[in-house]
Amino acid sequence: MFTFSNRLFYPVQVERQDPKFGQIMFEHYGGKDSEFSAVTQYQNHRANMPNPYVSKLLGMIAAEEMSHMEMISVAIKRLGGPPLSYVNSQGTPWNINYVDQSLDPIAMLQADAEAEIRARILYNQHFTMTQDPGLKQMISFLGSREDVHKHLFQRAQGLIVQGAGAEQFRQLILDYKASLQI
Repeated sequence: MFTFSNRLFYPVQVERQDPKFGQIMFEHYGGKDSEFSAVTQYQNHRANMPNPYVSKLLGMIAAEEMSHMEMISVAIKRLGGPPLSYVNSQGTPWNINYVDQSLDPIAMLQADAEAEIRARILYNQHFTMTQDPGLKQMISFLGSREDVHKHLFQRAQGLIVQGAGAEQFRQLILDYKASLQI
């Protein structure tokens, strides 16, 4: 179940408009390695994940990715970027081929960890493209969350391979929740 909160997951502060950088930020909104791609992939993997704990983890991370998407949309608007649509920075429409369709739990989690790595690389690139201190803080925050997700996906993958028990999987959920204490 998802709930809506009328506050952002992390503050979005933009010092001055920069429509060109707003256009660049579309990579995080509707590009191949965007938050939208992550939400869509993790929800699909959640629906196909036989392990109930990992399924729950995927759902929680997908919900967080939705909040990241909302932050990106606010940043684009405050930068004076173009109207929001599911396109990348070049205007190419989002494509379902951006979403991994694996059904094997190990393959799904591998694809999810790889998606987080690619998103982190993209955030690192865009961090260097702005001098706006508020945007730098937001981008740094989002990049650090990608690292947390990657680590959790890799741990979940290892637990499945090991045939770990319920308690170890429950700890994964608790560790995710603890990571949200910001």
